[in-house]
Amino acid sequence: MAEKDSAVPAAETSEVPYAMVGRGLDPPAAASAFAPNLELGDQKLILSWLEKSRAEDGSIENRLQFSTLQSREWSAPVTIAEGPNFFANWADFPKVIEAAEGTLFAHWLAKTAEDTYAYSVNLARSDDGGITWNSLGILNDDSTPTEHGFVSYVRERTGIRAFWLDGRATLQKGGSMSLRTAYVNETVERSELLDDKVCDCCSTDAAIVAGRPAVVFRDRSANEIRDISIIRSVTSRLGGRSDSESEGTGGSEWSDSTPVSADGWEIAGCPVNGPEMAAHGDLTAVAWFTASGDQPQVAVTFSSNGGVDFGAPLVIDAAGPLGRVDVVMDGADGAVVSWLATGDDKAEVSLQRVSVDGRVSTPLVVARTSASRAAGVPRLVRFGELLYIAWVETGNAAGSRLRVREIELSSLTLGEPRSS
Repeated sequence: MAEKDSAVPAAETSEVPYAMVGRGLDPPAAASAFAPNLELGDQKLILSWLEKSRAEDGSIENRLQFSTLQSREWSAPVTIAEGPNFFANWADFPKVIEAAEGTLFAHWLAKTAEDTYAYSVNLARSDDGGITWNSLGILNDDSTPTEHGFVSYVRERTGIRAFWLDGRATLQKGGSMSLRTAYVNETVERSELLDDKVCDCCSTDAAIVAGRPAVVFRDRSANEIRDISIIRSVTSRLGGRSDSESEGTGGSEWSDSTPVSADGWEIAGCPVNGPEMAAHGDLTAVAWFTASGDQPQVAVTFSSNGGVDFGAPLVIDAAGPLGRVDVVMDGADGAVVSWLATGDDKAEVSLQRVSVDGRVSTPLVVARTSASRAAGVPRLVRFGELLYIAWVETGNAAGSRLRVREIELSSLTLGEPRSS
């Protein structure tokens, strides 16, 4: 296991074929790095990513790396795990999250059988700031050779609560992908079933809403309507479950799945384009992509009562966006949404600020990349009055590389209210 070295000054982007806004803070990642994720820790940013390497026998291995940004300096990257059995995917990417007292948790995906989508979620924990990592085993408490992934987290007490898509029921005739949750600390507790039929490969996202965990995801009805739903904890207890609680949807612990927006998007396959959620107290924002009526759109909606009811969606891009959204609260009465818009033959990494009363900023194009899957999913966090966004720049002669930029929140000036 590699150890942390001295801090590495973040590189200012220089040789690029276009002007990018904000300050470039490129991480110390290899030129072919991919699948980035950005999280906010205690007074620092946590960036994780995957890199490929060639083993002595000529086989390709993957390694999960992470680095932290403090005072605009990146720590030397640390390898959390590596091996030939990784399931490495542009949309279903690993994450590192900091819980109480600096404890770090990480997950990555590893193959469990020859089938392409047979993989499980591996977990590790670090109690020394990421210098060394101890395996916690598998998040999903089954051994079926099926898909398990698209993990999201919230912090609970000294540990974390994880949500993920679980394919154990797909081995049965007519079985569907499900949504499950488990509390993780020094061990992984038994999982709970939240929804027994969800979209197969759209990412989930979770947040503490009104003091309780909640998760958003792309649901799936019997007639293939795949709109965004939310499930909320309906008790104040955080962390763990009692022996008396039984597995199942609803009940005293979790709400039923309820729609965030009734788009009515009927689609026979998964669009690989999940929702994102952010919250501050009772105020909750959810952003998502839909192509209902064959009209691709990125939209956002707010709830002022802890995710129970959401207002009418505000469409922020209806000009054929790719989606791949993220969202953060703006610290006032609104949120900032990131997504991949389309422009000429490129995709545009875009930001827009939106308030509860319908005011919006002019969309800000942060950078341009390709419209391919290799461009990944841009990740956004807010730290005080600064925004940080990470993405994969690809589609040019120089090859692909990870980018991070720092943008002042004040550069997104709200205008007059407009209707959805």
